[in-house]
Amino acid sequence: MTDTSKNNISEKIRPKVLFFDVNETLLDLTVVKKQVGKVLGGREDLLPLWFTTMLQYSLVTSASGQYQAFGHIGAAALQMVAANQDITITEKEARTIIAESMGNLPPHPEVKEALTALRNAGYTLVAFTNSSKDGLKKQFESAGLTEYFDGLLSVEETGKFKPFTDTYTWGAKKMGIRPEECMLIAAHGWDVAGALWAGWRAAFISRPGQQSYPLAPKTEIVASDLKKAVDILVTYN
Repeated sequence: MTDTSKNNISEKIRPKVLFFDVNETLLDLTVVKKQVGKVLGGREDLLPLWFTTMLQYSLVTSASGQYQAFGHIGAAALQMVAANQDITITEKEARTIIAESMGNLPPHPEVKEALTALRNAGYTLVAFTNSSKDGLKKQFESAGLTEYFDGLLSVEETGKFKPFTDTYTWGAKKMGIRPEECMLIAAHGWDVAGALWAGWRAAFISRPGQQSYPLAPKTEIVASDLKKAVDILVTYN
């Protein structure tokens, strides 16, 4: 996918806050792929199915007016995918596997350099995740990313997961700014689409296997890694 940015001058104005999705956008899920694959009889290729099942049931939970910790939904999704492979995993085992693997993810190679460039350019950086507040804190401490961010936001306070519009509205209010002053940076088409429909700006990081949603509004920045997106953002006025 080609790195792009629209040529509209108004879009060169800096967003007041850059909100970052965490898993896959900043953190490399390779460790999870190996752990989940090991549990699923060596089927590392089932990671995408597990992840999409987790997302599907996070939406089912929110749409039904319920809330469960994202990690617990991930564990339940792991049990479901395993069952389809005739593998039985207990709830306790699944939760332990997800907590340990998701809590110790390394950042993608270019992430720290890119975040440093944004901070040097004067941007305000906020993590914005479906993961729990405690889970996010653990992930950032493990990955060495805490120092780069001005805020760590988990949607658990809203009782709904991204991409519900309410979560983006809450994120903007939490930072005391208007939706159009926010920019989401994410490697998931569903997250970028949700942000755009909520009135935010967005940058899509096209990590391997990820695509933007064709029916969503056009994304302002599309880049193959975070550093390339940052090279565009630092030119904004």
